Amino acid sequence: MGARSSRNTTQNNRSDGHLLEYFRNTFVRGGGGTNTTSQLGLTATGGVISDYTSGPAVYRAHIFTSTGTFTVTAPGTFGDTVEYLVVAGGGGGGDRVAGGGGAGLLRYTNGVPITPGSYGVTIGSGGAGGSHPTAAPGSDGGTTTFSLPSPVVSPGGGGGGTYSGVSPSAAGGGGSGGGSGPPNGAPGTGTGGAGSGSTGHPSGIDIASPPSGWGNPGGNSPQSSTSGAGGGGAYAAGANGTPTTPVARSGSGGDGGDGARYTIANGTATYYAGGGGAGNYGGPNPGGIGGQGGGGTASGYPSTDPGISGTYSTGGGGGGSGDTGSSAGNGGNGGSGIVVVRYQIAQLTATAKATGGAISFYSGKTIHTFTGSGTFATAPNWTSSPVEYVVVAGGGGGAGGTGGAGSGGGGGAGGYLTGTTPIGAHPVSTSIQVGGGGIKGFSPGPGTSDTTGTPGTNSFFGPPITASYGGKGGGGQSYVNADPGGSGGGAAPGNGGAETGGTGTPGQGYSGGSSPTTATGAGGGGAGGAGGNSSGASTGPGGLGVQLPATFRNPISTVGAPGPSGTYWVAGGGGGGAWYSGSIGGGGGGPGGPYAGGANGGPSNSPSDGFAGFENTGGGGGGGGENPDPFSPGGNGGSGIVIIAYPS
Repeated sequence: MGARSSRNTTQNNRSDGHLLEYFRNTFVRGGGGTNTTSQLGLTATGGVISDYTSGPAVYRAHIFTSTGTFTVTAPGTFGDTVEYLVVAGGGGGGDRVAGGGGAGLLRYTNGVPITPGSYGVTIGSGGAGGSHPTAAPGSDGGTTTFSLPSPVVSPGGGGGGTYSGVSPSAAGGGGSGGGSGPPNGAPGTGTGGAGSGSTGHPSGIDIASPPSGWGNPGGNSPQSSTSGAGGGGAYAAGANGTPTTPVARSGSGGDGGDGARYTIANGTATYYAGGGGAGNYGGPNPGGIGGQGGGGTASGYPSTDPGISGTYSTGGGGGGSGDTGSSAGNGGNGGSGIVVVRYQIAQLTATAKATGGAISFYSGKTIHTFTGSGTFATAPNWTSSPVEYVVVAGGGGGAGGTGGAGSGGGGGAGGYLTGTTPIGAHPVSTSIQVGGGGIKGFSPGPGTSDTTGTPGTNSFFGPPITASYGGKGGGGQSYVNADPGGSGGGAAPGNGGAETGGTGTPGQGYSGGSSPTTATGAGGGGAGGAGGNSSGASTGPGGLGVQLPATFRNPISTVGAPGPSGTYWVAGGGGGGAWYSGSIGGGGGGPGGPYAGGANGGPSNSPSDGFAGFENTGGGGGGGGENPDPFSPGGNGGSGIVIIAYPS
């Protein structure tokens, strides 16, 4: 199609809310420059919007960190093709002298024709790390799909193997294979998962993937080794475990394979799909290092620390855990996947006033959305200005429930802060931290204490503006109190008496609900209200979240989650797990949820796992329900988000 004139009246009055309108207003309407070209790309919605320049080209990327829909409503005059990056969830790391999880399969293609319509996006979750009481391999990551007319399907990474002379030492196959655990003196060699992708991403940036996608095998562990092997990544295979010497027993866990680099999300080369590092026994030695692209680093010897989880929204594999000789931590969870869709919207010569995060323009404001940690840095054309901000911390993990004994409390939402702060004259560089969600709690079984989850992580816009982590839920029948936090975790059944929820931080969130002497979990607190109490057969819902200020409600950008009214809601508390037969878990973010990123609690049957909080909302994880088979974990908390806006 032909290009439209940059001075066409219809185009100049069109308010698409992003970089193109900013350049029209600034350079076409006498704002102090020259707009060399003004041509429109597709009209589309979905995901977090990122508008940026790369040389003279202006691109728009739609970044999906959770399941959603890419909707094209009108063809473009600049071109009707897109490029996409589709990465599956990474595999979980194994438990106890274990292999690292393999990265999710990575697919990247450009020049794909597209027509108006709705195209579903499903984001694969990271595989669960192997857990006690017995050594266990990690689970495979979830599949990520992009439903173009020819659907794009990427399988999850393989789970890491564990220390054993039997089949669990073998790792899972997937997009990239998991690393093997050592065979513990058994004949033969522990073999890493083969992986289903083409082996070896070429060096460089933005390499189009083959039909099979990019993936590599996990490493192997020799018979004489007491160390695991690294998980494969999109760029390289996982490293083998290092054999031990007969005396020192000093084998080292293999490193995870590196991921591959793409500029599609924001114009900056970013690594995706790194493999997880492997744990070891001999030493003392550290565990293997996670591969670039979100691979989690393993714990070493002697240590009961868990392996580090793969970074969310990268498809990185989880790190394996080491050992002390008598105990070990759990393997790290794999990182969730991601889908990015990009197309060119204009050919212009201009720059924004600052860098950092995904940049978009709406209603006269420039908006920087950070879904991961980074830096907000002023550009030379910056002038002193107050900025608006929203800072949401990571939500707490929900606690697990036991078989026939009790259910877990929901995780509290991450703390929520909003306001304005001045940014002085250039140059100013401010650190941004986006907190991760807490890890779900596992329950070992009937008659034993539950394992509660972990709290989320703080988020900040420069350390003075810090939102506190969401509190973890209380453990059912484990007599472990719920945590305080930005919003407090929900309580679970106590030892002969009522248990109270964790307290919230004034100005950031509310307390979790309380649990009487029943076996039913209470809801975690939210930024907009306290978690619901449990009572008899009634499970406590999570506390209400809050809706983002109007500045940040760009109608073509999917930020936040649905709420009781409309969209753009964040920081809902996780629902408590159910106990009574046939009962359902508490609603995340309030009755009728899941709302505002808070996850529903697990039901009282099999399976009865709590659900995970939504990524980049700070939602609390749901508590695990009562399950006779014999236990059920809670749900992970959702990661946080930081958003900054200033006049364009």
